[in-house]
Amino acid sequence: MSKPIPPTYKTTNWADYNAALKRRGSLTIWFDPEMNWAAKPSGKRGRSRTFSDAAIQTCLTMKVLFGMALRQTTGFVEIRVEYLRVGAYDNA
Repeated sequence: MSKPIPPTYKTTNWADYNAALKRRGSLTIWFDPEMNWAAKPSGKRGRSRTFSDAAIQTCLTMKVLFGMALRQTTGFVEIRVEYLRVGAYDNA
């Protein structure tokens, strides 16, 4: 007896298929709206810091938690910060 041949599937709607793949990898992270991402001016000479210590600690925590490389973490966080800037997480 021979084994039955498994059915082969052909994707016909690539837009839905790509959207489903994106949803499969979606991840929801809730940031505290009270958290200050921007660093306070130090008053010292030289270039001021861009991000606060809390923001840097949050990024490094996500890096370790998800086992990502630094550049992956940077891209991961940039997308979330962009959502915060445009108000994508506002419930109002």
